[in-house]
Amino acid sequence: MWRLILLLLILSVSAVPLPAQSQQETADANATDAVEAAGPPASLSSPRATMETFLHAMNDIKRGDPARIDDAITTLDLSAVNKLVRRERGIDLAWMLLEVMDRTRLVDTQRVPDRSQGEPWLFARYRNGSIRIAPMQDGRWLFEGEGLASLPKILDELGDRGRVKGDAADDQYLPLHLRLRQQIPESLKRRDFLLQNWQWLGLFLIVLLGVVADKMVSFLLARLVHRWKNRSRHSEYQQLSDQVLRPLGLTVMAVIWWVGINLLGLEETALLVLLLAVKFLASLSGVWTAYRLVDIVAVYLLKRAHLTDSKLDDALVPLIPRTLKIFVTVVGFVFIADNIDVDISSLLAGLGLGGLAFALAAKDMVQNLFGSATVLMDRTFSVGDWVIVGSVEGSVERIGFRSTRIRTFYNSVVTVPNSRFITADVDNMGERRYRRLSCKLSLTYDTPPERIEAFCEGVRELIRQHPYMRKDYYHVYLNEFAASALNVLLYVFWETPEWSTELRERHRFMLDILRLAKRLGVEFAFPTQTLYMRSETDFTPPTEDGLAQEQAFERGRSEAVSIVAESTGIGVRPPPVEFPPVKS
Repeated sequence: MWRLILLLLILSVSAVPLPAQSQQETADANATDAVEAAGPPASLSSPRATMETFLHAMNDIKRGDPARIDDAITTLDLSAVNKLVRRERGIDLAWMLLEVMDRTRLVDTQRVPDRSQGEPWLFARYRNGSIRIAPMQDGRWLFEGEGLASLPKILDELGDRGRVKGDAADDQYLPLHLRLRQQIPESLKRRDFLLQNWQWLGLFLIVLLGVVADKMVSFLLARLVHRWKNRSRHSEYQQLSDQVLRPLGLTVMAVIWWVGINLLGLEETALLVLLLAVKFLASLSGVWTAYRLVDIVAVYLLKRAHLTDSKLDDALVPLIPRTLKIFVTVVGFVFIADNIDVDISSLLAGLGLGGLAFALAAKDMVQNLFGSATVLMDRTFSVGDWVIVGSVEGSVERIGFRSTRIRTFYNSVVTVPNSRFITADVDNMGERRYRRLSCKLSLTYDTPPERIEAFCEGVRELIRQHPYMRKDYYHVYLNEFAASALNVLLYVFWETPEWSTELRERHRFMLDILRLAKRLGVEFAFPTQTLYMRSETDFTPPTEDGLAQEQAFERGRSEAVSIVAESTGIGVRPPPVEFPPVKS
């Protein structure tokens, strides 16, 4: 069913008039004017020159120079033949013309007039038409188009005649349909509907051969891909479908149809429709095949990227297949346009002011392209990094030409245009060498100072013993008298490769702090309030210590000096904090 739909689509496309037809006619007219100004080539300047050029070219083909067929075609007036099938039709007509001449009489070129002007020269007249060499408007002498159109009927008329010169060995140079004409019975040469009966039969066999070849090639390639996947040890290849090379079967089918249609000697109208449709199918299947090959290359590059430690290739690998597919699309567009004879330059030039509108519409696309280049060249982030871009936070999942996909911690996907990275502040959490913890450990107010000292030093020792913790920079000090607790500042770092390891090491460190506090008899505080209620009858005025102000000051100073003498020493200035060198 899908093949029938595709065929109908192709036939509808082939029936659309070409947009560049008027431009092509103008170009042909300009070329004709140029030829008229320069004069006709010597090989086509007279009936004799044209006849000699044709006969010498066809004889050279028989001697092993097939490229001379183009020189033979130049002697034919094919102006009435559509340009899309002009060369294919010209080849058939050249061989038909030679066969008609060989079955008519020997050609003495000296008896052909050597004049540049005058009436057309008649080679021979038949019941179904005549062969003449006539002058064109540009001065060239060519085999007349009306007579060329009658060649199939003239050839059937001369079917019973043998060649005036030559033998059966000359048949090997003829196109297949001309050789078949000599063997086909008259009943199959009848035209009951559009084409001759034998041509309908040939079309059926060609279509059948193409379909069978498509099925066989697709089946064999699917088996080969399946065996290759089973033998491969890489999981990336297992994701490929067994039908990844399916378009190659369509390509083989299109090629068989292309070659077969050229062998049937169809008339211009049928040849134009069928050949244009098959060319479009061949081009489409070729582009599809290239797409599938790019998918295989992408899987191979992904496998190679996983074997390296660098994250840059993880970001570049998704871009390479997209670039190749864009390139394949452009090449396929040019190839299809060339096959259907679309003048791309004229088509682009015809856009006119639309080009300006396209440029304005492509502004965002260009900005996104420069944004992706900025990300890759500056290495702003790589696939898998934890980034914060404005209000978006998550892990980078894919870096494309137009946008970057970030999977948030809610498992949603946010698509950020790459143009945003040109000016936006990107906080790459994945580039952190150290993961920080800054918090306060709240101890109860009844904790003795000696226990606080022991607790802080114990926490420092935990930092020195934990393998992932940074040893050259950390702080554990009593830092604040809070409303309901004594706050100890804990400021430490972990050197971990990813977030999961950080969480595990933070978990271990905090549990060790709880164990240390329990063994030292240190209690953690929590926000509390004490409500004290008294009655007026129970109130007793406080007693006076009897100390004067100066005596109170003196007592405070002496106690402070005693405390400092016990802790650090009078007049002793502790050196700045220095961390011991980290042992590698």
